[in-house]
Amino acid sequence: MSRLNGWLAALTLGTAVLLIGGLALSMPQVALDASLKGLAVWWEVLFPALFPFFVLSELLLGFGVVHLTGTLLDPLMRPLFRIPGAGGFVVAMGFASGYPVGARLTSRLMDGKLVNREEGERLVAMTTSSDPIFLIGAVCIGFFGRADIVPVLAAAHYGGAMLLGILMRWGGRGEKAEDGGTRKKAERRRGGRLREALAAMHRARQEDGRTFAVMLQDSLRSSIQLMIVVGGLVVFFSATLELLIHSGLLGTLRHLFVGLLHLAGASPSLSDSLIRGTFEVTLGARAAAEAGSVSGLPVPPLVDRVAAAAFVLSWGGLSVHAQVAGLMSRTSWRYGPFFRARLLHAVMAVALVYALWPYLYQPSS
Repeated sequence: MSRLNGWLAALTLGTAVLLIGGLALSMPQVALDASLKGLAVWWEVLFPALFPFFVLSELLLGFGVVHLTGTLLDPLMRPLFRIPGAGGFVVAMGFASGYPVGARLTSRLMDGKLVNREEGERLVAMTTSSDPIFLIGAVCIGFFGRADIVPVLAAAHYGGAMLLGILMRWGGRGEKAEDGGTRKKAERRRGGRLREALAAMHRARQEDGRTFAVMLQDSLRSSIQLMIVVGGLVVFFSATLELLIHSGLLGTLRHLFVGLLHLAGASPSLSDSLIRGTFEVTLGARAAAEAGSVSGLPVPPLVDRVAAAAFVLSWGGLSVHAQVAGLMSRTSWRYGPFFRARLLHAVMAVALVYALWPYLYQPSS
């Protein structure tokens, strides 16, 4: 059965690649324009936002800071999310720097046996989120032109991620990571948690053994390689989306979203945001802000457009999914639970927007 599934997956992917290639050959100007737009998004938004955090996270891992924070945050992370304390470092860096940094760090923890597969899957699901600079600066201020929606959108997006982590703690079989629990308990008896944390950091630094110069060079090299991969995926999915839109092949998906929006009592003009956001988060968030103003349809209420943006940001787009899958490909991580988690996060973010709107939205004068 697994062999048949492999053949079907290979056939599906091969057909999709041939289709996209054929569309690019038949509409070269559309492919070129879309690729240039995707490249601009990568260079102007993603590169300056992500590259410093990639380098910083690599340096912090080399210095053993993840072991320090892991020991300190273990009493908080395990009861809340059933994740070792090292996951607290990933949560902090993931929320601060955005996708796909959480996946990058989680793969490193899984390689180091600090988290097992189920813990890693929960950690990636929870930390695949937008960074505050993009959410506030690009989406709220840049696309919507409104600072008054920041509290609602931020609370819905990050609150949904935390709720997702709490809900997912009950899944899985409860495997234990190889974290040296016996040694930690012995050290805790000899001293306080801070002393134990500093000792763990010192051990990790000694095991790494690289000088700062070598560590910095390695961090820059690996971060640049990762940024090139991220940029390539953004350009690819931007071009793919425009080719599918211009070819009319997304008509069925559009009708599906229009039907779902009608059932929810929302404007059909938001369907363009959901379609674009299915593939690429930046394009989807921009379309949510511009809903109705470009298509000529009535402009939806602001709360509906913010809810659509929250859905897109929390879903992440197939471009982000591909980035996460690439970073986690060398581990035992599975895509299925991640896919379901992204849908759940998106739905919870929409629900939180409507629930928090009367309390957090204060119209600017």
